[in-house]
Amino acid sequence: MRNILFGTAALLALGTGLAHAQIKIGMAGPLTGSNAAFGVQMKTGFDLAISDINKAGGVLGKQLVPVPVDDACDPKQAVSAANTLVSDGVVMVDGHFCSASSIPASKVYEDAGILQISPASTNPAYTDDGSPYTFRTCGRDDQQGKVAAEYIAKHFPKAKIAVLDDNSTYGKGIADQVRLNLKKLGVKVAYNTSYTAGDKDYSALISRMKEQGITLVYMGGYYSDMGLIMREGVTQGFTPQYFSEDAAVTSALWQVAGSAAEGMLMTFPPPAEKDPAAAKVVAELTAAKEDPSGYVLYSYATVQVWAEAAKKAGTTNPTKVAKELKAGGPWNTVLGPVKFDSKGDVVNAAYAIYKWHDGNYAMYALKP
Repeated sequence: MRNILFGTAALLALGTGLAHAQIKIGMAGPLTGSNAAFGVQMKTGFDLAISDINKAGGVLGKQLVPVPVDDACDPKQAVSAANTLVSDGVVMVDGHFCSASSIPASKVYEDAGILQISPASTNPAYTDDGSPYTFRTCGRDDQQGKVAAEYIAKHFPKAKIAVLDDNSTYGKGIADQVRLNLKKLGVKVAYNTSYTAGDKDYSALISRMKEQGITLVYMGGYYSDMGLIMREGVTQGFTPQYFSEDAAVTSALWQVAGSAAEGMLMTFPPPAEKDPAAAKVVAELTAAKEDPSGYVLYSYATVQVWAEAAKKAGTTNPTKVAKELKAGGPWNTVLGPVKFDSKGDVVNAAYAIYKWHDGNYAMYALKP
C-alpha cells in the first residue's frame, strides 16, 4: 500500500509539474463573420509562431499553449472573448483585429493585468487611451491617413474627391485622418458621407457620386462593403479611382468585387514577407501552402516580441514583460527590428502604396 501511495503521490507531483510547464497564450480575432479572412491571417501567424517557439524549447523552459477565441469584430463579443481568455489564465493576447474590438477588450485585460499586443488595430485611441499592458505591432491611422492624403494630393491634383466611411471605430477613424490631412494640404473634399456597413444595396450612394462628377473615392471600412460598392459602380458605369486602407489588403476583396477592384490603391506597411528577417518563416508558410502576406507576419511578430521580452525579463509576469518591451529593443522579429515607445506604439512605423491588378495586389509605391 505504501508503494502504491508513493507512486500516486509521485504521479500527482509529476502532473502538477507538467501543468506548470505550460504557458497559455491567447489569440482574439474575427474567426467568423464578414472579416473572417483577417482572422484566418492572424491565426495562421499565431499558430506558426507558437509551433516554432515550442520547437526551439519554448519560453523559460515551458511550452506555449494556444487559446484562440472568436470576436467576429463585434465589440460586445470582443469583451466576452476577453473575459474568456482571462478565465482561461492566459498571460498575453495576440489581438484583436478590429479597433472596435481591441479598445473595449483592452479594459478587460487592463483590469486583469494581462498583456495585449494587437497586430492590426490602427485607431490611435487604442494606445492613446490604453494602459501599461497595451501594445501593437502595426502602425496608426494618423500615420496611414497622412500617407494616403499626401499621395492623393501629389498624384491626383485635379481629382474631385469623395471620402466615405462605414461609421465604425476603424473605418471612420481612418477616413477622418484622410479628411484632416487633405485639409492641411489645401485639398478640397467634394463629398463626405457615411454608409451602412452590411448594406446590400449601394445604388443610391453610387448615383449621388456619379451626379456630382466624383473622380476619386476614398473608402474607410472593410473589404466586404468596399467590394459591393465597387461592383455597383460598374453596374452604373461609374469607374473612379478607388483608394482605401489596410482592411482592403486581402484576396477576399477581389472575391467580392472581382474586376471592379482593378487599379484600386491602398495603404499598408511595406511587404514584410520580402524582408530578409522573414525568409525562414515565409519558407515555412510557403511549404505549408499558406499565404504569408497581410497580417500573418504581424501576428507572428506579436508572439515573437512577447517571447523575447519574457526571456529577457526572466518571467512571464505581464507587468514585468510590459516594462521590458518598452525599455528594451529593438526586438528582432520577422518584421525586422521593432521598438516600442512609451505608449506601446511601434517607433517609425512605415506605410507604402499598394495596387490591385488582375486579382492580385502588390506594392506600387514606397513613398507619396
